[in-house]
Amino acid sequence: MIKKGVVWAIVLLAITFSVAAASDYVPFVKKNVTIETLKQLQLGGFVLYLRHGPTDTSRPDRVPRVDLDDCSTQRPLTEAGRAEAAAVGQALRQAKIPIGEVQSSPMCRTKESAIAAFAKEPVINHDLMYTSNLTSSEKVPKIKTLRRLLSTPVAAGANLVLVAHAPNLMDVMGYFVKPEATVVVFKPLGQQGFEYLGSIEPSQWQGLLEDLAIS
Repeated sequence: MIKKGVVWAIVLLAITFSVAAASDYVPFVKKNVTIETLKQLQLGGFVLYLRHGPTDTSRPDRVPRVDLDDCSTQRPLTEAGRAEAAAVGQALRQAKIPIGEVQSSPMCRTKESAIAAFAKEPVINHDLMYTSNLTSSEKVPKIKTLRRLLSTPVAAGANLVLVAHAPNLMDVMGYFVKPEATVVVFKPLGQQGFEYLGSIEPSQWQGLLEDLAIS
């Protein structure tokens, strides 16, 4: 039989560990990209994570019968969403930010956003697949791949672009990207992981471009 003193010691130890764990937790804090960051992007060597353009939320993915070869089974990109993705691509070009390889989730809304933004077929990466409808075990390789892509150094002269989904970054770093068509900027650090530099919402591009032009 366990004595009461031992029980209380165990309880207090559990509470101590819980408080310590809570104190170690650092919530995600969203930052805006600065002009200085844009100037760094002009030199290349970074990773840009683009959430797909706005979609028609009245037509959700037909889980569990989503067919990657049939866009009618997936939440679709709207015409306005396609136009917004194209505008983001134009803003990147206007900012003279060089784009290298473009990788996309296999979902139609991401592939179409990539084509609208960069006028070329993206490299399809199935590990960028929308994670919200996956089991915990199914998410493991997706999370591992995204961390690797965000951490792997990119050669100077161009930036890697990943066109994917909000839940994927949420799984990796607690950041649910919104609104749609937001660009998230990362600095790859190799074995040290990656550094989040900031985000650019679609509505922020005009001001950034004006400031960049006079800087």
